[in-house]
Parts: sequence; C-alpha cells; structure tokens
Amino acid sequence: MDKIKTTILQQINNYLEKQLTHIHDPATLVSDATPHSTKKFINSLNLTLETPKEQTLGDYAFPCFQLAKVLKKSPNLIAQEIIKSMQIERPITKIEIKGAYLNFFIDKSYLNEKILKEIAKKKEKFGLLKQKKRIMLEYSSPNTNKPLHLGHVRNCVLGDAIATMLEKNGNKIIRVCLVNDRGIHICKSMLAYKKWGNNAQPDCKSDFFVGKYYVLFCKEAEKNPELEQEAQKMLQEWESGNKEVVALWKKMNKWVYNGFSESYKKMDIHFHKMYYESKIYKKGKNIVKKGLKKDIFKEDNGAIYADLSLFNLPKKVLMRADGTSLYITQDIFLAIEKMKQNKLHASYYVVGSEQNLHFQQLFAIIKQLKYKWADKLKHISYGMVYLPDGKMKSREGKVVDADDLVEEIIELAKYEIKLRHKDLSDKAVEKRSKQIGLGALRFYLLKTDLTKDIYFDPKESISFEGETAPYIQYGIARINSIKKKYDELIKEVNKNKSKKSKKKLIKHVTNTKIDFAIYNETENKLIKLLGEFNKVVEDTIKQLKPSLLTRYLLDLTQLFNMYYHETQILQSAPNVMDARIYLIISVKQVIKNGLELLHIESPGEM
Repeated sequence: MDKIKTTILQQINNYLEKQLTHIHDPATLVSDATPHSTKKFINSLNLTLETPKEQTLGDYAFPCFQLAKVLKKSPNLIAQEIIKSMQIERPITKIEIKGAYLNFFIDKSYLNEKILKEIAKKKEKFGLLKQKKRIMLEYSSPNTNKPLHLGHVRNCVLGDAIATMLEKNGNKIIRVCLVNDRGIHICKSMLAYKKWGNNAQPDCKSDFFVGKYYVLFCKEAEKNPELEQEAQKMLQEWESGNKEVVALWKKMNKWVYNGFSESYKKMDIHFHKMYYESKIYKKGKNIVKKGLKKDIFKEDNGAIYADLSLFNLPKKVLMRADGTSLYITQDIFLAIEKMKQNKLHASYYVVGSEQNLHFQQLFAIIKQLKYKWADKLKHISYGMVYLPDGKMKSREGKVVDADDLVEEIIELAKYEIKLRHKDLSDKAVEKRSKQIGLGALRFYLLKTDLTKDIYFDPKESISFEGETAPYIQYGIARINSIKKKYDELIKEVNKNKSKKSKKKLIKHVTNTKIDFAIYNETENKLIKLLGEFNKVVEDTIKQLKPSLLTRYLLDLTQLFNMYYHETQILQSAPNVMDARIYLIISVKQVIKNGLELLHIESPGEM
C-alpha cells in the first residue's frame, strides 16, 4: 500500500517539477533556481494522499488545492494536467476527477492480496514503525499524603499506553515517576497522626491509613485554623533535620510507598526509575543563582524570578526572598539531570491540564538557559476525571481510590463472565476477569481525546455493547469461535474421507491458495480498513494520542460485526470459506496488535 502511494506521489512530484521549471521567476518559490532546490521545495510541501470514505470515490484521493497556490491555477485544471502527465498501469485501474480531487482506483484483487499477505507474514509486527529513539516518560507523580485515586489512574493509564506504543515501535523508553514526598501537605497528615494516631500501626491498606489522617487534618483545621501554622512549623523542622519529625516522615512515607506498590501492581504499571522530591528540591538553587549572575534571571525584593515576556508568558518566581525553593526550582534541575544522565531524544511529562502554564514556563526557562535540547521537552496534557456528582476532592475524602476502582471493575467483569460461563473454573474466571476488567478501564480512559474531561462510569466501561474494550475483545473471541468450528469441520471431513484416497476434501486455510478476487463489497471495505492500520499507528505515535487508535479499533470491530451478521462464513463453498477464514484471521491479528499497543490483553474467550 505504501509502495502504491509512493508511486502515485512520485508521478505527481514529477508533474510539479516540470511545471516549476516553466515558471518565469522560480526564485519567488525557491531560494535559487537549481533542480536540487526545486526538489527540496517540493518535499517541503509534504503532499499527501487521502483515503475516501466512499468506495465510489476510489481507494486514494489527491486534493489538488494543495498545489493551487503554488501553481496559481484552479484545482480542477491541475487535476486535468496531472492525469495527462501520468502513466496508468497496474495496480491502478482508473483515475477520475471529482471537483478538486483526483481519485485513484486500485485493482481490488491486487490490493487485497498485498494487505492480507503482509498481515499473515508480519503477524504481531504488522503496522509497527521502525524507530530508534531514546525517550523518557514521567507520569503518575503522586503525593505521599494519600492513596492513588481516579485522577492518578487516568495519568498512569495514559503514560503507560504512550510508553507501550513507543516501545513496541522500536524506541528505548525509560519510565519514571517523580514522587512528591515532602512539603506542607505531607506534614498535615504527619501532624494529624502525631496528635490523634496514638502511635497506631495501619489497620487497613497502609496508604489508605495515611490518607485518613490527611482528611482528618483538613476537617479539624476548619474548626481550628491554628493547625495550619503547626503544620508549617513541622515543615520547617523537617527541613532543618529534626530527628523526631524526620523519623515520623520516614515511617509514614514507607507505609505509603508500600501501598503505592500494591496499587501499581494491581494496575500492571511499572517504572524503571523513581525520583523523590525530598532528594532534589534544593538542587535547582545553584542553577537559579548562576542564572541571576549571568543576568538571565532578575531579582525583586530578594526573590529571584524569570522574565518570560519574550515568550508571551507571565514572569515566574524561581526562589522566594527567604531563599526557599519552589516546584519550578526542582523541575529545572531535574529536566537538566534527565538529559545529562540519559542522553535523550525526547523527555515527556504526562501531567494534567491544570499545569499547562507551569510547563510552558519551565520549557521557556530552559530555553533562556540556552540548552539546545529545550525543544525536546514536551508536556502531554490531559483533561480532568470527574465523578457523576462533580470533581474529586481528596481533602474531603470524596474520592474514588484507585484500588477500589480496579477491584470494582474486575468484580463487574467477573459477574458478566459467570453469567455466560457457569462451568468455568475459579482460576479461569479470575484470570479472564482481570483481562477484561483492566482492559475496560484502560480503554475507557484512553478513548477520549486527551484535551477533554472524562465522566467515569464503571458499569458503562465494562459493557459488552457500545464503545468499550469488552466489545472489541468479544470480536476476537467471536473470530476464535468461528476458527475453532472451521478446524473441527476440516478434521471431521478429512476423518470421513476414504482411507484409500490420499487427497483431502478441504485443505486448511494456511495451506490453501486464496482467490483474492473473490471478496465482496463488505469484505473489500474490511480489507481496506485493515490496510489503514499502518497509517493509524503512525498518526497515533506522531500525535501521541491513543484516542486515534481506539477509534480505529472500534470502527474495525463494528465493521467486522456487521460482516459477521450478514455473512454465513461456515456455510460458504469451500474456496469462499477458506478466503473468508483467511480474512477474519487477519482482522483478529490487527485488533490484537492494536490492543497490545494500548497494553490491553485479548482473552481467547469471553
């Protein structure tokens, strides 16, 4: 498919090159009039082919208005001239003009064979890119005063999906987590435990235990505002190394770390490296002071700030007048440290949209410091996650904890499985419910565009109907069921065949020569959609938007289900049946590949 597109675009480029040589003043288009510069200019146009939604409009379309401004001609005239300049040869069967578009029709038999054979050959590698970048992804970034909640789940799922996609496409990915383990919020949970905890040991999951004291502090502080000052004093004592406060901090943080480890394991999330705020929060100060000496940063009443007016951004305080650091101080240090230690092609931060300005300012400051790699930093911003009754508020205890959410969705999956398979063993139910439950959770949080907020509904996410992972996974299970019956049919026919005859009545599809011209209109649509998987993966990686891939998987599954309901696959003539089995095996492979890019498993049965 890529070869066909390349051939078409090359002929269009040849037409354009000839046209440019006839322009009286080529210097108006390119810096000089040499053939080399003309080709460079053509390449800079990034001419592309589109895929028409309707089959009547062909297999590929070239929008001629891409060249209208360059050639100063109408798109329709350009289309006519391109047709005259092109050589029509197999697999192109016809070229038509539709308004501003040139529509290319490809030999269906040729196209079908190319796509299906490529899938059969590459299998789990079909659709993947060959990249070799070294990329660091920072995600999760929890505070150690409470357990992980639904907001963290979206962050973890998004970060993990992007890391998985990049990894499977050949990149070296370093997954890291910055743990916010110091500061006033942590001291609030510590102070509440010191006052009302009676030195108790956790009587529930250890991070839940710590989180209860943070909620307790917030409630008590409403009645007694002086508690805020006490928490601030405790922070100062921690920073000055008070042994009693540091010992309490270590004990409670250890409880939270243990709880986080359990939660990450439940969600199947892992990291290669952990950064801790407590170890780096002071380390950006020297960078800021050096920036002040070099007149990169400014001073105002003792506070040091970055003037970001050249970037159309508000100024950012980097160090307070009392010499204490802020989040931005440590982020400057860590951004430099990451690049210095790992020699990265890119460094991504998966953080909610409420921090958009923070990262715009951080990246601008890195540019001010004259680091050449500043453009390699990227903030992957995403919207909030809401409960049906509003935004989550951990200080009030109104929050969906990650553990509870994962357990609930696995239980919902377990209930649905038991309804369908009453004789399934407990071990099989357990395994399948985790595959379906976690898949449902991941898919629901990934199918929405990054920039949009999500209202999470566990019951909707686990539904076997609608735009969900179970709906897609069920498509794979349905294909497995058909394939199993097909294999049994072959076995039975061959078993009943006369022992004297060595010739088999039906050959297995993998050993059968398929007639690729036999497919009907719906099957051609299905194959065409399979052929678009490469481009979808490429766009998803380029834009770092998993929602592009989830949309494709839903469209492919929906088209397959329509095909399944209108087609008697196992009642077809032997040669037609073989071709159809060959097709649905390809559909299964592509769906499975797509789900794996999102770190979603595909159960053999539902």
